[in-house]
Amino acid sequence: MTLRRLPDNIVNQIAAGEVVERPASAVKELVENAIDAGATRIDVVMRDGGRSLISVTDNGKGMSREELELCFERHATSKLPDEDLVNIEHLGFRGEAIPSIASVSRMSITSRNAEDENAWKFSVEGGRRGDVEPIGAQQGTRVDVRDIFFATPARLKFLKTERAEFAAALDVMRRLAMAYPAIAFTLADEKRTALRVSAAQGDLFEAWLDRLGAIMGREFADNALKIDAERDGVHLTGFAGVPTFNRGNAAMQFMFVNGRPVKDKLFTGAVRGAYMDLLARNRHPLLALFLELPPDQVDVNVHPAKAEVRFRDSGGVRGLIVGALRNALAENGHRASSTVGSQALGAFQPRESVQLPLQSRPSVPVGRGNWADVGKPMMTPGLAEENEEYHAPLSSQAPELRQDPAFAPEARAEIPSAPQEHQNAELQSYPLGAARSQLHETYIVAQTGDGLVLVDQHAAHERLVMERMKKAFGEKTVPRQMLLIPDVIELDEVSASRLCDRSDELAQMGLVLEPFGNGAVVVRETPALLGECNVRGLVQDLADDLAELDTTLSLKDRMDDVFATMACHGSVRAGRRLSVEEMNALLREMEVTPHSGQCNHGRPTYVELKLTDIEKLFGRR
Repeated sequence: MTLRRLPDNIVNQIAAGEVVERPASAVKELVENAIDAGATRIDVVMRDGGRSLISVTDNGKGMSREELELCFERHATSKLPDEDLVNIEHLGFRGEAIPSIASVSRMSITSRNAEDENAWKFSVEGGRRGDVEPIGAQQGTRVDVRDIFFATPARLKFLKTERAEFAAALDVMRRLAMAYPAIAFTLADEKRTALRVSAAQGDLFEAWLDRLGAIMGREFADNALKIDAERDGVHLTGFAGVPTFNRGNAAMQFMFVNGRPVKDKLFTGAVRGAYMDLLARNRHPLLALFLELPPDQVDVNVHPAKAEVRFRDSGGVRGLIVGALRNALAENGHRASSTVGSQALGAFQPRESVQLPLQSRPSVPVGRGNWADVGKPMMTPGLAEENEEYHAPLSSQAPELRQDPAFAPEARAEIPSAPQEHQNAELQSYPLGAARSQLHETYIVAQTGDGLVLVDQHAAHERLVMERMKKAFGEKTVPRQMLLIPDVIELDEVSASRLCDRSDELAQMGLVLEPFGNGAVVVRETPALLGECNVRGLVQDLADDLAELDTTLSLKDRMDDVFATMACHGSVRAGRRLSVEEMNALLREMEVTPHSGQCNHGRPTYVELKLTDIEKLFGRR
């Protein structure tokens, strides 16, 4: 075979295989060009999922006739003025998008800049160029891509359904709209407008939150925590959802680097680490983070699609993300998702009215009796009199009508006095209110100034115990209590060996154990914060955890997992009756403890119902 140079159209088609994978890829490249051109409004229209038409219109600075002809040349770009691939300050810079798309479609560009009196239109079909024509149009650029991949039928066969391709383009548009709240975006097909967001007003954080709420849902805006942290010239901003506001997948996690939407494993791992002890393993938080750092600290020239990046100091970036998220979550305190109460209200189903099965007396013959009795339920003799007596107004002269034990003189003496009522009023001013009662020896009912709070006592105390243990471990003062009779725990030989190999680390966490023959350990001391706990169950669960943990990591690195297991065995169990003082003490500690809005497994510890919501249940509103 003879070595030869490939024709330009073949080179462009090869490049299109990397740059333009599907219609959504073309949308991404064209919209990014519009953003780089300084547009404040970008409108995208697609037909047949982008197969027959992709139209992108912007009001940017536009192009002159010479620039319009040059933009179809490979590697022609205005975004590297100094030819410096280290300091890249635009979304596009490779100069491959336009010629690559043009090589596999029928493409036309109409553009006008501020200096020209008219616009110019240039068309290319499958890489073959037409002529530049003058045309009337406003300042800006319109790009029409028709019959994409008609020149490469093999690629056309691999496209998915019309709905799937449009959904992919919608995802691209949403990500770009999040990053640039000052720009108005629309995306439509022949049936509907799937995305329409106006240019956001206000400061940057207000604009971001408004745009994120429009795209990710208003519930996200109501349950988002502000992120604002900086370290060594790297600035992280954005919003992250509270742990109890989560989803079953990571589809609502977004990362932007210098305004560029990216998908990076470092980001995914950092988010997982920050929420490690706050969410169940199969739940994922919602968040959008924006990372700004000097261009020479990040390499965006990893792949033509520019969706992957590499950081010069990846460890520092990961530490910044984890630290910023953890600080925001800690400052969040006991706050839980506002959707928890809505979900609880949705679970209430008003019952249909039930007619009590009253015994009937013989019906009144026609022409006899009182017409006022017609239609009334017939009662057995004597029951009607008792019914009327029961519903009669109470007389101050007849206290004997109520002989219920709760109304007895000794019971009335237990009614709170004025000072106690005043104390309850003060407690109701706290975020979690004043404890009123305990349901099923499991749930605490508290009254707030404008509603009620229902607390899962075990889940709440589990989080409190864990946070106490973490704090004590950080201060290297984990108190221990010696067992009066050491507890011998029988395990399988492998599990016992794992525990004994980590005995020094476990001792630092308050659990002292030693080997006791083959397949057994003896526990001599336990963390004092656990109180009376099921030592056997605790040791067995720790052995199971160690079997799943990475053996190369120390327990200190997996501290949250270990303490979560310990706290589960040392918290107030469901079924234990608490006094009012104990319930109020639990509520007050929750209010000052970080992450107390969710248990160690990510479930909410309390549900808050506003009085207005309760009134709606009874039709009062």
